[in-house]
This record gives sequence, C-alpha cells and structure tokens, in this order.
Amino acid sequence: MVVASSWARPGSHASRLARLAARYAGDGVVGFGLSNDERRGRVADFAPAFRIAAEHGLVRTPHAGFFTGAGHVRECVEVLGATRIGHGTSAVADPAVLELLADRQVALEVCPTSYPPFGVHPLAGVPVGAVLAAGVPVTIGSDDPLLFGVGLAGQYALCRDLLGLSNTELAALARCGIAASGAPGDVKRRLLAGVDAWSASHPSP
Repeated sequence: MVVASSWARPGSHASRLARLAARYAGDGVVGFGLSNDERRGRVADFAPAFRIAAEHGLVRTPHAGFFTGAGHVRECVEVLGATRIGHGTSAVADPAVLELLADRQVALEVCPTSYPPFGVHPLAGVPVGAVLAAGVPVTIGSDDPLLFGVGLAGQYALCRDLLGLSNTELAALARCGIAASGAPGDVKRRLLAGVDAWSASHPSP
C-alpha cells in the first residue's frame, strides 16, 4: 500500500500521514505520495513529510507534471526526493529534466487514458516512447479503470497498437514497473523472470 496525502491539503496533514505510513513501513505500507491536482499546493510545504518517508525507506511518489510543467517535476525530485513521479509527462518538454530523471532513475508512472479527457495529451501523443528512449524508467498504470474504462492490460495494448511500442519496449516497461515498485526482492525476482520468459517467446520483429 502507498499512503497518500493530497496537494490540496496542508503540509501538516501530509506529515501526519507520513508518520502513519512510517509506523507501518515493513508491515504492508511501502510508499508515501501526494495525489490530486498538483497546482493546488506548494512543493516546499511537503518537504517535511517526504523527509519522514525517506527516513523510513518508503517509495516517494508525488503527482507532478500532469497539469504543471517540467520545472515542477524537477522540483519534486530535488526538494521532495521523489523516487517515482505520478504522471510527469511534461518532463518530455525539457531535456535537462529528462536527464535528471534518467541520472537518478526516477520512474514516471504513465497512465495513457488519463490524459485525453483533461486535454493534456491526445491518446496517440502520450510520450511513452520518447521518455523511455531518454533512459527514464517508465511504468504503465491504469490510474482509475472505473473512471477511464481501461485496465492495465488495456493500457499495454494501447502502448502497442496506438503508440507503436515494440515487444522489447513493452517488456522494458514491465521491468521498470517491477523495479520501481515496493515489492519484496523475491517477488521482484519472480516477476522479472516472468517478463524475461515472455520477452524470449515474443521477440520484436
């Protein structure tokens, strides 16, 4: 479980939830995040909460770069110590931010069907391939399948059929998702072996 506060709540609320997440670190809670519209809060206000999360070894995953620009993604990495970014697709507009994400191996959680309804990206323009090619870890998520009507397998199908990703790239996405997760090491190794087996039986043309 990832415990999340909201950009719309004060930093003190986030710190309370971060302390709660820390209390259960290693007992089912693996991460701490910030959800909601990232335009509704100041990054610096949430630094104390993310310090608590970092001290307890939690994955740190704020939403950024959905409605905001690449600079906001950078700020979340540099000020909050984000290890994953919820969405973050605006980073593609700034090569320096992509380089930062690649250097620190901060994963972007990309959910293709989330963007068209809000005018962020047309579905065919979601920059999964470009971000992946820049060396940034990209994970594919479903965000809210009840709202957007597409589950995780459907998101991968869109990456293949609409965005033109190869089987090699699809396997890379799956590996990134496993590596960036808070799953135990033995689970990661088992899942990565499954991806390798799939990749071996589904080579790219």
